[in-house]
Amino acid sequence: MDIQNLLAIARGDAPADLLLVNAQIVNTFTARIEEAHVAICQNLIAGVGNYQQGKEIIDLRGKHLIPGFIDGHIHLESSLLSPAEYARAVVPRGVLSVVTDFHEIANVCGLAGIKYMLKYAECLPMDIFGMAPSCVPATHLETAGARLDAEELQEIMNLKNMIGLGEMMNFPGVIGGDPGVWDKLRLFRGRVIDGHAPGLRGKELNSYLSAGIFSDHECTTIDEAREKLNGGMYLMIREGSSEKNLDALLPLVTDRTFKRCLFVVDDRSCADLLRDGDVDAVVRKAITRGLDPIRAIQMATINTVEYFRLQGLGAIAPGYRANLVVLDDLADIEANMVFYDGKLVAEDGRLVMSIPTVTDVELTHTVNIKPFDVGSLRLPARGETAPVIEIIPDQIITRRIAAEVKIEDGLIQPDIARDLLKLVVVERHKATGNIGRGLVHGFGLKKGALASSVAHDSHNIIAVGTSDGDILAAIRELERLQGGLAIADGGQILGSLALPIAGLLSEEPLERVVQKLEELKGITATLGCTLAAPFATLSFLALPVIPELRLTDLGLVDVMAFKLLDSKEF
Repeated sequence: MDIQNLLAIARGDAPADLLLVNAQIVNTFTARIEEAHVAICQNLIAGVGNYQQGKEIIDLRGKHLIPGFIDGHIHLESSLLSPAEYARAVVPRGVLSVVTDFHEIANVCGLAGIKYMLKYAECLPMDIFGMAPSCVPATHLETAGARLDAEELQEIMNLKNMIGLGEMMNFPGVIGGDPGVWDKLRLFRGRVIDGHAPGLRGKELNSYLSAGIFSDHECTTIDEAREKLNGGMYLMIREGSSEKNLDALLPLVTDRTFKRCLFVVDDRSCADLLRDGDVDAVVRKAITRGLDPIRAIQMATINTVEYFRLQGLGAIAPGYRANLVVLDDLADIEANMVFYDGKLVAEDGRLVMSIPTVTDVELTHTVNIKPFDVGSLRLPARGETAPVIEIIPDQIITRRIAAEVKIEDGLIQPDIARDLLKLVVVERHKATGNIGRGLVHGFGLKKGALASSVAHDSHNIIAVGTSDGDILAAIRELERLQGGLAIADGGQILGSLALPIAGLLSEEPLERVVQKLEELKGITATLGCTLAAPFATLSFLALPVIPELRLTDLGLVDVMAFKLLDSKEF
């Protein structure tokens, strides 16, 4: 930065590199709209006011100008897209910064996965801020592909654009004083530490907060959210593809509380990104629910900046980064032009620049399964009833129910009429041969099986089906693809999507990935599946930090007790 030139432009003594004139500027500090010109010097805003000189002048003709949107909590991997294709999906919508916890790819590839994502980020017309994964593996109740202890986190925290410690999912470890957990917390003392505490209330919540954890994105009820706000937490109001909490929590946003609230998506599919957008879609939906447009914008810009201490972002003011979005209408939140660091990067919904592809062969061929046959999927009966994972629509929390089971020759069988299907998790990192088996209610499949190598957070192979034969066929297809999504029926593969990068990400263009995903969704519907996002729902059933009941490669997990179910309970 040429400081003298910056100051000359700010004083009006030199022409701006770019001058945006006749803008209706949304001031995120004061929640007012101001008509002015914006003078830009390289990547910074030099001044806002009555500037007249510019090497390049763009007349906005009274359109609104807002700071670039910032998504405060995402997992980029959940889009199934490479970082380049993710940027191509969100940048034209005005999303110019994201804070992402890299624990998905880190659970598969460890430090190499994190370095790959950060290296890729340097090529993108957006900021990707990383949160060091606090829980790799997420728990001791599953098998991950890597382990990151405090020693490894010491190296990670010093990488460029790593700004804090990612969501601390091991809340029992925090509350119980687990030495390994507290080593990580002490390491990041003074930096931002994100929380993850579904359902935590009362004195247990106080214990969690005492560790210096000051945000949560897992609230599903207004009472829980209110208690966490009262305790000093920032409330991340989440509206993702499978986790939809906006309607439940938005009434809590008032004149007194809104500065402690921000919008996030957590996990959002590529199809939703292409169709609706990222955090811009949450802003748009909140406005349709009655939230003031400027307040909604603040909750996806300056509020996020203040929590994460992202200096120079979230506002249009001298000295701030020239990450700017031009809108025709505040109510619609549809980006007309998008500027990143003072350069036009997108117009009318499309990037106007190319993004290079970054590859890393170390992150491919990550599916390593010990050979097994269909007999390994059998589920012995230990009584007339068994615990079942019940899916809750539009949520990632589940219920634990007990159901009478169909038994043949001492083995539990899927009961299609009652929608009790076989659920299987196969370890895929170290070829241990671990296979978890259980039952799930809520998919509605009448035939066939689905399998995925996207299974939060350890990303083993997870499959659901009406027969062991189809489950095995779908799993073997994923082994052949080295990761992805697959559907089988009658022992034949009906459709698949390859995800060769860590078994999580595609190498194909955004539109092609969405097309294939939509084709798979259509196939699941023909098999009777009633879920709006079957593969996204399936991916969370192995996540043993979200209540109430989950399945990992080690077996069924009682999340609230933070333990594997005893065989006598099954």
